[in-house]
Parts: sequence; structure tokens; C-alpha cells
Amino acid sequence: MGLFVLTETSAGFALFKAKDKKILKKDDFSSVVETAEGINELLKLKKFEKFDSAAMALEEVAALVEGKVSPLLANLLDSLKDEKKASLAVADPKLGQAINKLPGISLTPISDSSVNDIYRAIRDHLPSLIPGLLPENISTMSLGLSHSLSRHKLKFSPDKVDTMIVQAIALLDDLDKELNTYAMRVKEWYGWHFPEMGRIVNDNLAYARVILKVGMRTNTSNTDLTDILPEEIEAAIKAAAEVSMGTEITEDDLDNIQLLAEQVVGFTEYRQQLSSYLTSRMQAIAPNLTELVGELVGARLIAHSGSLMNLAKSPASTVQILGAEKALFRALKTKHDTPKYGLIYHASLVGQATGKNKGKIARMLAAKAAIGLRVDALSDWSAQGEGKGDDVDEEERSALGVTSRAKIERHLRALEGKPLLPRGVAVGPNGKAVSTPGKWEVKEAKKYNPDADGLAGDEPAAVVPVSEKKSKKEKKEKKVKVEEPKKPLIQEVESDLDEDSDEEMADVSAGLGLSAPNLNGTKAKPVTNKSNGADNISTVSEDTSEESEIEDTWVSSILGNTREAKTARKKERHERNLALADERSKKRAERKAKEARRAEREERRQKKAAQEVKQDPDVAFAATLDMSLEKYKRKVADGQITFDSDGSPIKISKKELKKQKKAEAKAAVPDAASKKRKHVDDDDKSEKKKKKKSKS
Repeated sequence: MGLFVLTETSAGFALFKAKDKKILKKDDFSSVVETAEGINELLKLKKFEKFDSAAMALEEVAALVEGKVSPLLANLLDSLKDEKKASLAVADPKLGQAINKLPGISLTPISDSSVNDIYRAIRDHLPSLIPGLLPENISTMSLGLSHSLSRHKLKFSPDKVDTMIVQAIALLDDLDKELNTYAMRVKEWYGWHFPEMGRIVNDNLAYARVILKVGMRTNTSNTDLTDILPEEIEAAIKAAAEVSMGTEITEDDLDNIQLLAEQVVGFTEYRQQLSSYLTSRMQAIAPNLTELVGELVGARLIAHSGSLMNLAKSPASTVQILGAEKALFRALKTKHDTPKYGLIYHASLVGQATGKNKGKIARMLAAKAAIGLRVDALSDWSAQGEGKGDDVDEEERSALGVTSRAKIERHLRALEGKPLLPRGVAVGPNGKAVSTPGKWEVKEAKKYNPDADGLAGDEPAAVVPVSEKKSKKEKKEKKVKVEEPKKPLIQEVESDLDEDSDEEMADVSAGLGLSAPNLNGTKAKPVTNKSNGADNISTVSEDTSEESEIEDTWVSSILGNTREAKTARKKERHERNLALADERSKKRAERKAKEARRAEREERRQKKAAQEVKQDPDVAFAATLDMSLEKYKRKVADGQITFDSDGSPIKISKKELKKQKKAEAKAAVPDAASKKRKHVDDDDKSEKKKKKKSKS
């Protein structure tokens, strides 16, 4: 039973044993350890494990910083296995917990504030406690070890890991801009020599490689381009080179063009390599974010926020509008609607949604991405997790992102009205369900086959020819359509004989029932009002629009800015408004009188129509047969209606009418047949007589 003190130095681990186990409870402990003799009386060196090299020292100290027990430290602590009910003073509480978990060691770690004075005294008088250590050597080793540890922390800093992503996405954007500029310059420059090639070859990389391989336009026919272009495009380029209208260039010009083309090829290849590097880094650092929004959008979100940890601290609403800060503050300033999405708009899930659902999907995606970001940044296998769980595979790391994306896709299909897929079923590139998501396979696009253009002439027709003979039904339908009389576009309305000839036309604004709006002189569009069974087209009267126009353009004849002039102008304006009001009331009274006359005229017309109905018997017959008067008259003309002995009408169907006509036709046939037979017999007799005469 005793007290041991574990301390680390730049030279190795030192284990001290206290001569008095109650030194921590002494009141005058700080005054005793002020001198080297005092600390030597309290502590005695039990064992010292020396670091063999600077690399070993860095490895051991890095393990201590992370709270881990290294093999060298475990070997040192094995010497305390025989100690029973002993206590061990440790500076780091995390290291004390790790030591307590070692098998075979029953020590009580002490890592509270009471051991701080002991470690302060040990650091001050370390050369006197460990024989053989000189102060100069200790300071030199401490400086070298501190530099090595700083470099180690900087190398494996989690902040510096996502810094690589920030730099990579920024460089990718810069490369795209430079590539577009360089490729445009190459096409414009070489286009003076071979302008036709720019229309045939659209790909910038292929265009630059053709320039590097061909050189002058005259070498095109002798150059094999099969490793760069398909056969069809190669043949087109060679044919265009023979009849090109480009200018001639010198060898120096071609050298400069080819140098620029080499830059385009090099930048394109480096961009592909950088894109694959960015994809791998995003899969390693933020797998869940990559599954949800893609590596490019995820990298831009991380770059915009500064680091993965800063992005993980942001709420879902911030993730949703990240990148649209300018629009957000402008909307807040002008009190308009705030933006629904920022950089997250370029995610594939938001792109799949229609216009009205993009905001909902962006909000859901931002919420799931915020959860995935916190898992990526703070889980055991993350950069902040201190390397724990490194054996976790990629599928388990991105499991949250995969399930969240499936939920959002299912919700999107429900919003779009598409049939829901069963859970656990992935969606293939063609929109159909697949059992397990496989790799995307690039299939060769179908090409045009020029050999199929030539036909021998005996092949069957692609489309079955339409028969020239039309069926009887089609002819009949066509005939019925032709016989139907076309209704005129404008029908004349018979005017009543009882109307006054000098009666004016009704005003178009009658029956509107609304006050005339001020349209600044423009006429209102007609409005159809249905009242009393008739359609009345009404609009704002032209007089009202003219009055409003006059009122807007009216200028007083009284000039001046004095009080008397203003009073006179006000009085004049008041008198003019009174006159206009009287005029409007007169026109309104005239309009009402016209409406009353029109209503009276309509009433007389209806009475006259009722009298005609009573006098005409066809109306009663049509009513008994439950049909309109026009239809009744048409059927009487066709013979489909007959009358009884009582005089009541009887409707005959078309089939019965046809049967009657056929019966009448059959009755007329026998007479005609007998006449024809007599004529045939007479002809036979005359032929027989002629034959007898010829024989004789």
C-alpha cells in the first residue's frame, strides 16, 4: 500500500514512489518542495523507461495526448502488478481511466487538483530527481519533441482534411473557366486554317487532340484518327479538309496553336483526375452528405461554410438557403418572399421535382442533410472521432444517407402523383424498380445505318395502303354531312311590325347595373348579362368615358396663384361638376326609359308568339309526339308521320317506311317481267323465220 507518481518527459517515462503516502494531505507541501532537497526527501525514482529515438518519443507522446496506453507505458506499469491497494497519481484523467482498464493492475488512479503541486515540483527539479539528465539536454529534447508533435497535429488535423475539399472544389471551378477560355481560343485560332472542323467536332478534348496529331490541314488525309474519333466523323473531317476554305498558316503559327492545344489536353486530363480525387475525399469524409446531395454540391456547401464542422453546426434552414444570402437579405429588406433554396438547388433530388414541389423537396433534403452532416462530423469513424471505428465499412458509414434519400424519393413520388415503390426497392436509371442497385453501365448509342437506305424494290411497304373504295357507311355519313344545311354565321332577327319606326337602338350599357369606372378614355370590353331569358350585351357607356376624358383634360380658364384665383377656380370646378352631374342624370333617365320600352317590346313579342302557338295545329301535334316543331315538319315531309281516321298523328320509324317501299317495289316487278318475257319470245320467233328463209 503506497503512492506512485507517473510522469512523462522528453527523454522517457518516469515512475516515482512517495516515501510518505500522506504527502498530498500535508499543509506545508508547497513550501517543502520549493527546493531540490525537499522533493528528493519526498519522492524516489522507482523505474525509468527511456525513448530510443525521436520518432518513438513522438509516437508515445501522441498516444498520451489521445489518452491511450502505449506498449512502452504498459511495460512500465507491469512492475506495479504486485502492489496491493496502491494509488497512482496521473496528470490526465483520460489516461487514468485507460490505465484502470488494463488487466492485472489493481491501482487507484488519482487525477484531481491535489496532484498539480507534485507535477509542478517534478518539472522544476527534474534533473535532480533523474540522475544523468542535464538541464541543457532536457531543454533541447523538449524543443524538438514539441516541434514534432505540432507537425503531427497539423498533419492529422480534421480541419485540414476538409480544407483539401475546399481547395479542390475551388480549383475545379477555376479549371472549368480556364478550360472554356482556352478551348474557345484554340477553336477560333485554328479555325482560320480549318474552319469546317469546328462544326464537325464538338468535343473540346477531341478537337485539341486532332490538332496535335494532324498539324497542317493538308496532312489530314494521310493521318489515322481512329483512336480519337469515330469512323463517320473521321471520314467527314477528311472530306472537309479536301475542300476547306481556310487560310494558309506557317509552321511557327502551328507550333503556337499546338502548344495551346497541349494545355487544353493537360488541363482536361488533370480536371478528370481532380474530379475523381474530390469524389473519393467526399466519400471518405462526408459519405452521408454525398449520398444525399452529391459530391459537387456537398463540396460547395462545405467550402461555403468554411469547414465540415461549421456546416454540421448549422441548422437545416441555413443549409437550405446557403449560397443565396444576397437574395435573402434583399427579400428581408424589401419585405418580399425569402428564397427557398441556395446551392442545394443543384442537387439531383431537387432537380427531379416540378416547380411547385421544389421548395418542399429542398426543405426535406436540407433537414436530412443536416442530420447526415452531424453523423459525418461527430461519429466515431469521423475525423473528430479520433480514429475509432476505422474498421467500419463504407456501406455502414453511408447507411443514414441511403435511407434518407430513399424516404425523400418516396415522398417525391407521392407528391408528383406517381405510384409508390415498395420499401427497399431501388430506382433504376430508366425509372423502373430494380431489386439491387447495380453499377451504371455506359451503353453504346445506336448509330444511323446508311446501308439500309438502298431497297431492291420487292420489299413490303412500311405502311399498309388505305383502300380506295370506301365503305357504304362512310359514304352515307359523308352524304349526310353534305346535305346538312350550314347555319349562317349572322342570323337576321325579324323585327316586330308593331314597333315604332323612330325608336332608337338600346344603349349598350343598359342592364349593367354598375357605375361606370374611370378607364382614362378607353372603352370597356362587352360583358354578357343573362336576365329574363335573353342575353344582353352591356358595357360602360361611351358618354361616361368621354366625360371622364374631358374631366381629365379640363383646364381652368382662370390663371394665377393667388388666393382669389384659387377660390375662383374651385368655384368654377364646382359649377362644372354640377353641370356634369345633371347631364349624367338626364342620360341615366333616358337609359331607363329605353330599358322600359325594350321590356315592353319583349312582352308584346312573347304574347304574339303564344297566340301563334294556339292558332297553329302543327304545334299541338308536335307536342303530342314529344318533338320540336321543326323536327315534326321535317318528318311530315319525309312521310314518317301519318294520320288516323280520328286525325291524330302516328309516327312511323325508318325501318317500317323502308319495308313499305320495298313491298310497293315488289308489287310493280311482275308486270314488268311479263312484258320482258313477251318481248324475248317475239325475238326468238323472228330469228327462227329468218333461218328457215335462208335454208330455202
